[in-house]
Amino acid sequence: MLKNLPHKESPSQTCGPYVHIGLTPNLVDINGVIDHDLGTSMITDTTKGERITVKGQVFSGDGAIMPDALIEVWQANADGVYDGDDFKGWGRHPCNLETGVFEFETIKPGSVEDQAPHIAFWLVARGMGMGVSTRMYFPEEQANADDPVLALLMDDPARLNTLIARKDGSTYHFNIVVQGENETVFFDI
Repeated sequence: MLKNLPHKESPSQTCGPYVHIGLTPNLVDINGVIDHDLGTSMITDTTKGERITVKGQVFSGDGAIMPDALIEVWQANADGVYDGDDFKGWGRHPCNLETGVFEFETIKPGSVEDQAPHIAFWLVARGMGMGVSTRMYFPEEQANADDPVLALLMDDPARLNTLIARKDGSTYHFNIVVQGENETVFFDI
């Protein structure tokens, strides 16, 4: 009898789409809970640092876009300090429900202690049992050569490259693949 039922996640087995209801209610037309969805704006006019855009898509193991993914990012300010006076260093953005594109307007972070400049990502989506964490590094950074996290992947360039964004002017393109041959490196934190 059970084998004739479709194989879908139960509400207790998936991170989404409920995260949108709780974390980005305005996106799903639940208005009046909060004025605007938190984390959609990371910088102000007084934020110091090089303005950049981080843009990407999330892909499933079979290469399909995951338009209902939700991304959170954390990063240091331009001086390598978390939670500075004019920059909180945290953002949250859902992927576009039609194109799957996420986009953050932010600043390029500075190095933190012995780590190369990077942005930490956390994402959830429908069908995922728990959120996953990864990092985005900047391709032009000389400090990448000495970063302790990247050093763990130096013998596997294909995996290493899943953490390096592609630069196009002031925009860094960073796609995330959740499983399969081109899976992004995720961290157990």
